[in-house]
Formats: sequence, structure tokens, C-alpha cells
Amino acid sequence: MAQLRLALNQIDSCVGDLAGNAEAILRWTRHSAGQGAHLVAFPEMALTGYPVEDLALRPSFVEAGRAALRALAVRLRDEGFGELPVVVGYLDRSEEARPRLGRPAGAPRNAAAVLYGGEAVLTFAKHHLPNYGVFDEFRYFVPGETLPVVRVHGVDVALAICEDLWQEGGRVPAARTAGAGLLLSINASPYEREKDDTRLELVRKRAQEAGCTTAYLAMTGGQDELVFDGDSIVVGAGGEVIARAPQFEETCLVLDLDLPQAPAEVPSGVVDDGLRIEHVTLSADPLPPYEPVFRGGPARHLGDDEEVYSALVQGLRAYVRKNGFRSVLIGLSGGIDSALVAAIACDAVGPEHVYGVAMPSRYSSEHSLADAEELARRTGLHFRTVPIAPMFDTYMGALGLTGLAEENLQSRLRGTMLMALSNQEGHIVLAPGNKSELACGYSTLYGDSVGAYGPIKDLYKTGVFRLARWRNRAAAERGETPPIPENSITKPPSAELRPGQVDTDSLPDYPVLDRILELYVDRDRGHASIVAEGFDPDLVTRVLRLVDTAEYKRRQYPPGTKISPKGFGKDRRLPITNRWREGV
Repeated sequence: MAQLRLALNQIDSCVGDLAGNAEAILRWTRHSAGQGAHLVAFPEMALTGYPVEDLALRPSFVEAGRAALRALAVRLRDEGFGELPVVVGYLDRSEEARPRLGRPAGAPRNAAAVLYGGEAVLTFAKHHLPNYGVFDEFRYFVPGETLPVVRVHGVDVALAICEDLWQEGGRVPAARTAGAGLLLSINASPYEREKDDTRLELVRKRAQEAGCTTAYLAMTGGQDELVFDGDSIVVGAGGEVIARAPQFEETCLVLDLDLPQAPAEVPSGVVDDGLRIEHVTLSADPLPPYEPVFRGGPARHLGDDEEVYSALVQGLRAYVRKNGFRSVLIGLSGGIDSALVAAIACDAVGPEHVYGVAMPSRYSSEHSLADAEELARRTGLHFRTVPIAPMFDTYMGALGLTGLAEENLQSRLRGTMLMALSNQEGHIVLAPGNKSELACGYSTLYGDSVGAYGPIKDLYKTGVFRLARWRNRAAAERGETPPIPENSITKPPSAELRPGQVDTDSLPDYPVLDRILELYVDRDRGHASIVAEGFDPDLVTRVLRLVDTAEYKRRQYPPGTKISPKGFGKDRRLPITNRWREGV
């Protein structure tokens, strides 16, 4: 057996910030070296950020990324880390001079490099390219066709990138065939609710298939609508968990491993799935025996509600900070949606950077303003009240609106006010809509849908209630003031756009509605299949029609944190003009 101290740097990168990402890699490499690491790794596309989307199609960006990688290798050497191998994900291009079918010459590659001695001694591209959900990698990249193996202190380390583990075949069985002692996979796998359990079972299975210890290094942070939760995992050849990093934290997971010593004969040739072994020896001899210091162990496991809430906080924090905003603005109605968004915002950026405004109309109840004021008192956010009644009366006198047009005017006046305050004071407006409302079109264009980010747009209404209760309970357990007023949780939800209005005037009860929506939106189940689950056929027809006819509204809704396997946006792409109707 041979010993190896592995440093897995679970960091947050920002798309396009080549200089900032390079500095972060240098900083964490210094930390890893200070811990005595023998092999250092960073996540998929850590140098460029992930996903780069159509930036991959710009030759100028690809070349800038390649130049940044070369410069990073030199800086690592010049700072004294030239003898420390560092695995870094970046954006590359194919070196093929001639195009082949489906593989244009110089096509982009989702790649990684082993930096050593001031240069990239080994580069490789992702073999399996995902093309589902939010992933469009067939649109951008060409696949890698090698099994990269680097020998470090007498251990053969096979290398892979993200989807190479999620798909069958390819580099996992190839690592066994090549006799690797360690399989290291670098990843930028976006968060989804309960994905941590799926991820753990995947890595355990792949370690057994590879026949060696497997290290799964994940990205953390946020990028637009995606959240990366970290949760890096190291699993033994038998499937036992050796170490696990915390979720939603930048960290360096350092681990002393006992691994099989590489054979004297360097592996070569073509292995599973036609992959050609590309082997580089950096240090052939094992290290002298040393006393292990970093023995690993599991991080504290987050409960389901804490995990989802943490994802929403991280998603908002990343969007605000990475886009250069300093503060957020929320319309506070006293209801549960805006209250939960306010709590998330206070946790994400601090209450001193959160501004709330109540905008009561003639139909607003007394408790609405009182609940908004109580929320502000509990959280410490900035609060003001600006009635919309004078503006509303002016519009009504000029236009004489009635019915739904009158109701929506109130919402649009509030939206206009929020955007005006945003322009004047420099805040980013947060939209409070939840997934149930977005699914059914229960929102007003240019009204409650205005804003730059929707923190709970992928959270069903039943989830809003659940997280609000969890956040209050968590605060109480820590001896803190629960942020959300109890009345905001217990009173019937209402837009308060007409006397006595409640949500159930227009929508089914949320527990029933959300179960139907989850089947239709998240699982793509049809009318007959949903009815077979025991739901009333007429109710199913009504709900599905609401969903289908609201597509144009969802296209105009701001981005927001994705926490489900199928959020509105890139996950779910349906035509606006669409005459297909389920159950009709």
C-alpha cells in the first residue's frame, strides 16, 4: 500500500471571472499545501465558472481561459508549488485540425488539467456529456476519448469529470481495467431537493464498480438560478464512506488515504468504451511511511427542510453578490410568501441590507399592515409604509376600471412603486411568487411579478408553509426570535384585491393543488394518469388548463433559485402557442 494526502477544495467560482477564480485557486492551493497535501483538486470548470453556456461558443473567451490556465500553472510554480500536482477544471478546445461529423475543428471542451512544474502536464475532456434538464453540453462540447491517469507518489489516479460518474460505462469501469488506486472526479453538479441521498448512493456504487477508492469533489455556491451545495464525498472500494464535506460551505477536505501501490508496468492501450489510456508519471516512488493526521469522517447531515432553506439562502446571496448589488427591496403584504422571502433575504445578505415597503390599498386588512410591521420588528429590516389609495383613485377616475382589471391595477401600482424605489435607491427587487402561483398563472404581469430575482419561484405553496414553520422553529431552538409572525402563517392566504378575497376563491386547496401540480409539472404525467391517482377529473382538467394557459406569464417572470428536478425555465420548455390540451 502507498500513502497519499488528498486535498479536495470545495469552492465557489463565478462565471467569466477568470482573474478572481484564479486567485481563489491560488489561495486554496496555499492552504492545501499548508496542510501537507500531496495532490490538490478543484471542481469542474473552477477556472471559468460553471455553466458558461454560450460563452463557450466565443473563441475569445475560450482562448482567454486557456491563457489563464497557462498563467495559473506558472504562478503556482513561482510561488513554490511546482512539485504539487493541482487538478483544475477549465474550458478548452479540441486540437483537431479537421472537422468530423458532429465535431467541428477547434470545438469547445469541458476539460480539466493537471498543473505541475509550471505547465499543464495532462489535459482531458469530459467523456459523458449531459443533455437533459438544465444541461445543454451537446450544444457546446465534444467528448473526451481518453482515460487520463496520473501517477503521484506511487499511486495511479484515474481522473473523471462529473457526468462520467452519473452515466454507466466509460471511465468508471475503465479505471478498474487500468488498475487505478484512486478515481478522482471533479464536479459542478447543481443542487436538487434530496439529491444528497442520490449522490451518496451513486458514489458508493461507482467506487465498487471502479474497484478503488473514489473521491467526488463538488462545487459550492450559486450561478444565476443554479445552486451548488458541495457535499464532496470520499468512498472506499467497498462502498464505505471515508469522509464527507459539509453542504453549502467553501471548505478544503483533507484526507490521508492508504491506496494500492501502482504496478511497475505503466498501464497503456485501449480500455472500456474505447477509451485510450493517457498516463503521466509525476512521482513513481511511494512516500516514506508517515502517521496519518487527517482521517476523515462525515459532516453534519442537514434535515430536508434545513437543506432546502439553505439552498434558497445561498442562491439569493450568490445572485446579489455576484451581480454587484448591495441591498434588496421587498413588497411586504403581511402574507406568508413575502414574509418567507424577507426571512431568506435577511439570512442571505443581512437585515441591514433588506428594505421592506408595505403598500396598503382600500381592501387591505388591518392585520396585513400589522403583520408586515411585526415582521420588520422581528427581523430588523428597514421598513416603510406607502399607501397606494391616492394613486389608485386617480387611475380609477381616469379609466373607470371594474372587476379583474380593477384588482390587477392595484398589483401593478405596487409593482411600479417597487421599481421606482429600485431605480431611485439602488435596491434589487425580489419577486415573492411561489411555484403553485406561477404554475396556475395566479400572478399579475408587471405587478407582483416584477423584480430581478424570485427566491421561492421553485417552491410550492405547501413548501412555503413548511419552511416558514421550520425557520421559526430553528430560531426558537437557538433562543432567537422567530422571524415570521405566527399570524402570517395561520391566516388564509389572500391577495386582498377585493373585499373578503382568499386564494381558494380561485384555486383549489393548496395541499390538493400541489399534489396535482407535482405530477403534471415535475413528472410530466398526463390527465388520465393523474386522475388514476384518485383526483376528481373535472378538478384535474381545470388545474391543467390553468397551467397550460399561463406559459406566457412564466416566460416573463424573473429568474429564481432552482431546487427541484424540474423548475420553470430551462428544465421545462413548452411552447407558448400550444393547442394541445390534456384531458380534452
